Amino acid sequence: MATVKLSQLKKDFTESLSQISRFWGFPKGMGAIFGVLYLSPAPLSLDEIAAQTGLTKGAVSTEVRTLARMGLVHRSTKLGDRKDYYEAETDFYAAIRSILRERQNSEFNHAVRSVGETLAQLESGAVSGDEAEIEFIHQRVKALQEFFDAIDSLAKAVIRLESLGIANVTKILGVLK
Repeated sequence: MATVKLSQLKKDFTESLSQISRFWGFPKGMGAIFGVLYLSPAPLSLDEIAAQTGLTKGAVSTEVRTLARMGLVHRSTKLGDRKDYYEAETDFYAAIRSILRERQNSEFNHAVRSVGETLAQLESGAVSGDEAEIEFIHQRVKALQEFFDAIDSLAKAVIRLESLGIANVTKILGVLK
């Protein structure tokens, strides 16, 4: 296997998390910031994060606030230093729980509700137009609603699992393998 410099490995990892972030509908910068913080042995300042990600300090500040709200990044301070420092959440169960709780965001709920309202209109028979197109759109909207329902069920199940504790969940999952 070819030798890879640690700096390149970290850069590739950060880029991978950027792509994953984008896939899940979050800005690429959020994934890059999380990747840099996750691989950092010590909390980093906004300036340090900006330098390592290539993002502007303003963009880093905005994305870090969002990551903090989601519970994926935590703020800390250093005695005698006025700067805030940030570190990544390393408990993946907590991170997934935070992401699923973000699902409760009012903007997302509004979008999900509007899909449901569209489906209700289509199913009421009150939509006029080309019947084949109406049926096509109905099938598409119904599939999206079913996906949202599945995500809701998953979120509720993961949040319910929280009451069992991570050790018990790990045991249960180990038995299922």
